[in-house]
Amino acid sequence: MKTKHTKYSILDLALVSQGQTLQQTFANVLQLAQQAEKFGYTRYWLAEHHNASNIGSSATSILIGYAAQGTKTLRIGAGGIMLPNHSPLIIAEQFGTLAALYPNRIDLGLGRAPGTDRETAQAIRTDFMQAAQQFPKEVEKIQTYFSIDNAEAMVRATVAEGANVPIYILGSSTDSAHLAARKGLPYAFASHFATTHLFEAIKIYREEFQPSEDVKEPYVMAGVNIIIAETDEEAQRLSTSLIRMIVGIFTGRRANVQPPTDMTEDLKDIMRNPQVHQMLKYSFIGSKATVKAQVKEFLDQTNAEELIAVTHLYDINDRIRSYELFAEIMEELR
Repeated sequence: MKTKHTKYSILDLALVSQGQTLQQTFANVLQLAQQAEKFGYTRYWLAEHHNASNIGSSATSILIGYAAQGTKTLRIGAGGIMLPNHSPLIIAEQFGTLAALYPNRIDLGLGRAPGTDRETAQAIRTDFMQAAQQFPKEVEKIQTYFSIDNAEAMVRATVAEGANVPIYILGSSTDSAHLAARKGLPYAFASHFATTHLFEAIKIYREEFQPSEDVKEPYVMAGVNIIIAETDEEAQRLSTSLIRMIVGIFTGRRANVQPPTDMTEDLKDIMRNPQVHQMLKYSFIGSKATVKAQVKEFLDQTNAEELIAVTHLYDINDRIRSYELFAEIMEELR
């Protein structure tokens, strides 16, 4: 078991709750980041998504700058930038600029998926599929632009050269595990929704890991859904907003985050649906004592160096309280 020094962080999508404006949503981003800093979190990441009215993190790098400006010590980053959507040069320039503004605090997580539907991916970049197939080479381009050795090249991201921006490989399958291991980069697995290949991917990554200049040993981050309240019953009630979100994903009827309701038999049946049950396998919902036992078991199983928590709740105050209790759990498990 390796729980003594396990770090804990937050992954946010800047979810838009029913009845809330984008301005309120972005204010919640800053408030959550500030509270995360107070609670002792290592990092606060924002995920890139597009064409989803209930997700506000489409202009990811801009929101990262907004959160970084309102905090002092917390690492802020992308979990992640969906690289096939972008020119590696532009991403290097954006994150090099962020690193100059907020030194030693900016992370760059890179993913291969589009973060949207096929039609929108094509609208973002007509050669998306080709770029996705060349993801390893695109990552290499990013690394080149950040290298001081690129100073004599014809094409440069001058603001990025020599900048301290750690790169993380994000993944939900075994392909990303091979890549992260080969490049000697930290590996963040999206087990908060893609649960099937978690243990296989971690095994591949650790067995194949090749030390790099910056990363000497394997470093695994694992995503988990966390909903903690004062009682199990209250946490279950709050989780009804998450259940309705999942239903929206499966039915293609996405809506803004709905207020919680009492847990009904119909909602319990949805949770028992094989697809939903598999997707939410690593969702820890309950009181502090309940979730602490679940988190400890998960850490025993994965030996992850860091957990990155996702908390999809309607009310920002409930989210903050859940994250506060999760921080207490992680400190107690040290």
